[in-house]
This record gives sequence, C-alpha cells and structure tokens, in this order.
Amino acid sequence: MRLLFIEDDEKLCEAVTLHLKNDGYEVDICTNGEDAEYYLSNTVHDVIILDRMLPGIDGMTILKNIRNNKMKTPVIMVTAMGCKQDKIEGLDSGADDYLVKPYDPEELLARIRALLRRPRVMEEYKILRYMDLELNTDTFIASCGQIKVSLTKKEEKLLEYFLLNKNQILTRKQILDRVWGLDNFVEEGNIDNYIFLVRRRLKALNTKVSIKTLHGVGYRMEINADD
Repeated sequence: MRLLFIEDDEKLCEAVTLHLKNDGYEVDICTNGEDAEYYLSNTVHDVIILDRMLPGIDGMTILKNIRNNKMKTPVIMVTAMGCKQDKIEGLDSGADDYLVKPYDPEELLARIRALLRRPRVMEEYKILRYMDLELNTDTFIASCGQIKVSLTKKEEKLLEYFLLNKNQILTRKQILDRVWGLDNFVEEGNIDNYIFLVRRRLKALNTKVSIKTLHGVGYRMEINADD
C-alpha cells in the first residue's frame, strides 16, 4: 500500500513516517502544497494524509482540487484546528476522516486500516478514452478508429485501471491490489503475463497509447514518444 503524507512539520513528518513504514506502508512525503499537487498528478496512492495548514497551497484547497478532479482516494485530514465547525468544513469538502493534533500514530494507523477495509471499487464508467484509444467497460471491447479487439475480463480490468490513472506511475503492488484484489494470491509472473497481453492488444489496435515499464518502480500508461 502506498500513502501520500502531506505535512509541513518536518519533525512530526519524520516520526510518523517511521511508524507508517514499520507497519509495512510505502510513503511519499511532501511538506508544501506545490509538491503535494505534483505527487497527486503523477502517482496513485491508496490513502492521503493531508495537513490542513500548509505553506503555499493550503490543505483545504488541495482537498477540493482532489474531489473536483474526481479522485476517489480516501483522505484523512490532520490539523490542530479541532473545533466542530472546522471538522464539518473538512468533511463536507471531501475528507473521509478528520484527526486533530496532537495525535497518537497508532490511532492514525487504525484510521488508515479502517479506510482500507472499505470496498475497493473503481469508478464506474461505461466508456473510457485516452487519445485515440477507447474502452467499453460493459462489452470488454477496446477500439482505435475502426479497429476493435475483444478483451478477457482480467485484461479489461487491467486496461481500465491504467486508463483511470493515465500518465501516473502504478506499482506492481497497486496493480495486484486493485485488479486482482487484496485477498487473492497471485504469482508475480501473472502481472507480467497480463501486461504483455494488454500491450499486444494495444499493438493490434495501432494506438498511440502504450504502457511503459519503469524498472524498479512500476508501469505508466502514456502516449508513444514518437507521437
């Protein structure tokens, strides 16, 4: 699981991050709103821990941008502003949970686990498009212009996940969790096999879209460099 921890208190950030990593999470850290916007645009996360008071772009603005961009990632807003109205404003703006400083890292971990226990469903779209590529999630048909190919259910789910997160880095763990599910045992080679199959479908479609391997990091759907 990959978390995005947005916190301007560097000492607090360091201490809490240690607890998060000890609990098995991968953690991306940023201490200001501008860096947060960069991470949100380039990497997919399973939970976002968001400080309300940040230099530059403040936490409430970031939260509203997340929801305006239709991102469904759970957000825990963390702040010293703990009055009832502050909590209401944060929750109404799209936060899934609200934690008041100072807090026990173990409580934060418990709240993260609670969010991750929620059903992990991807947004329901019938038609997904990126450049010249189109996917019908009802019929499992991908097309580019007049060329069409039929996909298996797993190929469709994999391509759907990439299309919902185009231009963003997806780790192997994220792909396993979102496409195969948290409780399914899948051998590492299965991901490679299905990535190969989806790439073959894209090649057959002659689309400008491809899936790039980022060695040691994961994969990213992007437009071919030549196009």
